[in-house]
This record gives sequence, C-alpha cells and structure tokens, in this order.
Amino acid sequence: MRRAGRALLVLWGVATLVFFLFHTVGGDPARMMLGQVEDEQALAAVRAAYGLDQPLLVQYARYLGGLSPVRPVDGSWSLYWPDLQTSYQQRGVAVSALIGQTLPNTALLAFISLGTAVLLGVPLGLYSALRAGSAADRAITVLSTVGMATPSFFSAIVVAWLFAYVLHDWTGLPLTGSLRELDDYGNAVRWEWSHLILPALTLAVRPVGVIAQMMRSSALEILNLDYVRTAYAKGLTTSQVLRRHVLRNALNPLITTISGWFASLLAGAVFVETVFGWRGAGKLMVDALEGRDFPVVMGSILALSLIFVLLQALVDWLYGVVDPRVKVL
Repeated sequence: MRRAGRALLVLWGVATLVFFLFHTVGGDPARMMLGQVEDEQALAAVRAAYGLDQPLLVQYARYLGGLSPVRPVDGSWSLYWPDLQTSYQQRGVAVSALIGQTLPNTALLAFISLGTAVLLGVPLGLYSALRAGSAADRAITVLSTVGMATPSFFSAIVVAWLFAYVLHDWTGLPLTGSLRELDDYGNAVRWEWSHLILPALTLAVRPVGVIAQMMRSSALEILNLDYVRTAYAKGLTTSQVLRRHVLRNALNPLITTISGWFASLLAGAVFVETVFGWRGAGKLMVDALEGRDFPVVMGSILALSLIFVLLQALVDWLYGVVDPRVKVL
C-alpha cells in the first residue's frame, strides 16, 4: 500500500507539473487545430468543444477527474479506465490508441538497444578488470568514456551518415524507416526488421560505456576481497571465480544501472526516432508538441512515468532475488 501510494503521488506530481507547464507556454491549440482560419466563431466553438474556454483550474480538475479510475455516476461510484482524452490534431482518435500504436515500437527499440549494451558492456567490463592497467584496459576505458560523453543526437547523425550513406552499398541499410511500412491509407503492408538496426545501435552507444565502466569498477572491488583470493587458493579457475563469486555480487549496482538506462532510453529516444523516422512514442511527442496537442503530450508522459514507477518496483524485487541480504521495505 505504501508503494502504491508513492506511485500515485509521483504520477499526480508529473501530471500537475506538465499540465501547468504546457498551459503557461504561448500558443493557442484551437488556432493550431483550425490552421489559418481566423473566424472567431469557429475558434470559440472549438474551444468550447474541448473545454479550452474554461478557467485553468477547472480544466485541471476535469483532466484529473478523467484520469481517476473511480468516478461517481448516477449517485454511485463505478470503475473506469483512465480517460486520456482525444487528440486535438487527429480529431476523434483516442490518445490511448495512439500510445498503443507507438509505445511498443519505442519499447522494442529500447529493449534491443539495452540488450546489445549488456551483451557488449558486461564482457568488456570483466575483461578490463582482469587486465587492469594493461593497454587493453586503457583502450576500453577511453572508448567507454567517449561513448558516455557522446550525445544521442550526434551519434544518430554519425551512424546514419556512415552506415546508411557512406557504406550503404555494403550494409544495404536505409536512412529512415519504421518497423512497419505503411501504404497511402495508413495500413501496414510489411515488416522491415532491418530498420531497427541503426537506431538500436545508436541508442546502445552510451549504455555500453556506462555498463562496461560499472562492471569494471564492481569487479575490481570484488576481486580484491579475501573470499575471492581464497577461491583461487582452493584451485578454482578464473571463469569459475567470475561466474560463482564476481558476477553475482556485481549484479546489484548493475541492475540499478540497467533499469535506469531502460527507462531513460524509453524517454530519451526522441532524437533518435526523429533522425531515423522511427514511429515511436518519442516522435509522437515531438509532433504533438509542434501541434500544441496537449492530450497526446500528457498521455505519452504519463505512460512513460508509469513505466518508470513499475521498473523501480521491479528493481527493488530483483535486489532481494540477487542478494538475499537486502531487505526491501
């Protein structure tokens, strides 16, 4: 119950902050919906239809009321799915439907990117720890630092230019494209898994460096402990020591890093999705911000915030699984 209460408090804080930030920024959603139309009667009708003519606090109360799963109807309380409203720009289309179409694409991109980062970062970190002070260790450290310091939008441009333009004859990879190619009517006609390679590679650049350095630091600390030296004295091989003692005890900080990066990749894929034309939640938010489509912006941010909260609960549980000494309150 305490966790549920904290999660609801976080989501309420996010909704409140984004709501008031969005409405303090200049711009009229009604004018964005009508384009170049300057008819005051038409603008007033649109504002009335979407409740934009109401005081700000009334709009805030209505939005929170729609998000509440428990609402009074005909004198009794009933359960409902949270109402994320409909899009301003795509009239009649529910925000939940738009998120349902784009968020899985972003989640898939983040999952593949993080999986690639783990598969590369963990072995690199362990090898660097075992060869501490060597030329290979210094090279891995330099490459990891460069990867961590490179912004995603810069990596996206470099990767797109190198693999989709300069080396296109060898790679055959397209510059832009999403997982599903659509026809002129918006219907999916085919799946293009090759479109996943470049954005996933771009998003994996920074977490590879972070995971490698985190694993190296944790492994070096554990390798210098007495029980590891005792394990070597008993005749265990290096691979057995790494598997039985080093890797398991180094997983707790790594779990924190991986979970944090997965959530960050979900929220921070905006630039990468824009560069590669990947139809995900990040691109959806960018388009919604340009069109002052508040329900889509708020719905996307709330969905990502909910994922953050659920991931944190999962991480707390994994702590206890990996290390029984940890007691999660």
